[in-house]
Amino acid sequence: MTELPDRVHSAFRDHSSFEKRPDGAYESVTTPFDGVVTPIPAENGRIQFEITVSVPMLNQVTEDEVAPIVEEGWYETFELRVVDIYGVTKKEHNLEPIVEEDGVDATVSASFTDINERRGVDDAGAVIDYVEGTYVQGIIPGYEYTDPVTQLISRARNAAGAE
Repeated sequence: MTELPDRVHSAFRDHSSFEKRPDGAYESVTTPFDGVVTPIPAENGRIQFEITVSVPMLNQVTEDEVAPIVEEGWYETFELRVVDIYGVTKKEHNLEPIVEEDGVDATVSASFTDINERRGVDDAGAVIDYVEGTYVQGIIPGYEYTDPVTQLISRARNAAGAE
């Protein structure tokens, strides 16, 4: 396998949203979710950015039991919103996210290639941020939430200037 050019490692290192993991992937440090980008050398100097973001299913972040029909509807809505990802990246990529759930987590996977490593890192971060924002949009009022949802709600309120 071809090694990644140093320019790719530099782009991730210079970006404040990522930290390198021992396996060579880069973990997002700006979200409480598991957001990981794996850069892979592609043809003609391009870099493939493989992105996975795992978010907890609704039942995992509430104090009370969530009815299965509510959990199902929440997941279906989350999936529909996530696959409508167009326009969040600097360069138009043919993003076709795949969303899967295992009863505990919903995992979003997407990938794209780019010749410009810095734009690619920015775009990978934008995809992770989009998944987080989509998750927050799906928070259903009336439940008592646990972390990381309480963190996200608090952060949103602080950003909006609310108490």
